[in-house]
Amino acid sequence: MAKDDKTSTGKTCPEARISSPTKVLDDGHTVLDINTYIPYFLSSVNNALSSGASAQYLRDYGIGIVDWRVISMLSIEPGIPAARICNVVSLDKGATSRSLSKLSDMALVTFEAMENDPRRRIWTLSEAGYEMHDTILAAALERERQLIDGADPDDLEAFLRVIRVMRRNVDNL
Repeated sequence: MAKDDKTSTGKTCPEARISSPTKVLDDGHTVLDINTYIPYFLSSVNNALSSGASAQYLRDYGIGIVDWRVISMLSIEPGIPAARICNVVSLDKGATSRSLSKLSDMALVTFEAMENDPRRRIWTLSEAGYEMHDTILAAALERERQLIDGADPDDLEAFLRVIRVMRRNVDNL
């Protein structure tokens, strides 16, 4: 039994799920129970985090959350094409293209055309881009610290194990 994927009973979800993602109303209709429906929580938390981060980053640094995700990805994997950013960060091609154009205009990223296809570009952070990254990284880590404040460390590690499983599974939906 792998600790990362199974409960103490050896069963995995959804077979061993304790709470139901639905409830039955007095009129007999079955509806989602947003207190136990996992996609609701993922979406709700992500939307609130993204909205708050975007507002803060726009106000403080002149870039939005999509721009931050692009900068972050380029810091992790310098010298990659836009398609790689889209795949890893699950961003739409149009949003990624607009962000790279904006970041290029701000001199935060640079690119080189690929020899075999001059239309394809390999993107890298400029020195100013790395400085912006470092500044926003501090703010992002503070936001994460506030988000997990009060969480039990063991619960947080269990959550990370589960969310990794869900991330793997989402590609098969």
